[in-house]
Amino acid sequence: MSPAEDRLDAIETCTRMLWHVDLRQWDALPALLAEKVTLDYTSLFGGQPSTSTPDRIIADWRAGLGHLRATQHMIGNQIAEVRGDEAVVTAHFQATHLLPNAYGGATWTLGGRYRFDLARTTAGWRIAGVVMTALWADGNQQIMTPPDSQ
Repeated sequence: MSPAEDRLDAIETCTRMLWHVDLRQWDALPALLAEKVTLDYTSLFGGQPSTSTPDRIIADWRAGLGHLRATQHMIGNQIAEVRGDEAVVTAHFQATHLLPNAYGGATWTLGGRYRFDLARTTAGWRIAGVVMTALWADGNQQIMTPPDSQ
């Protein structure tokens, strides 16, 4: 595979992950994730990065986003750097979350940067790490709290 093809495949793997999350295609996500994935959302939530299995991560995403009417994660300005069997994709993002409600605005939009760490496998690129760096937000963040936990 050429270096350009490697870079495009790594970028597409990251794009597909967000595409499947937005369409709630949970069953498509394991094919994009490594056996263990480190997630770092500390810029938004504090705490420490965590390492987990695809099943646990998908269950958490389903619980955290499943109550929303829709989400749309847009990434752009992707830069992919491939070194052998490892790749890093960085991108700007804007993620809009929608939940019409009687108590405030229907949307919460978050913007920032993603860093995806990928590993080459015999089945293609797999995401082994995600660092989300929040830079700005607008709207009603309260819609992110599932009704069961209020």
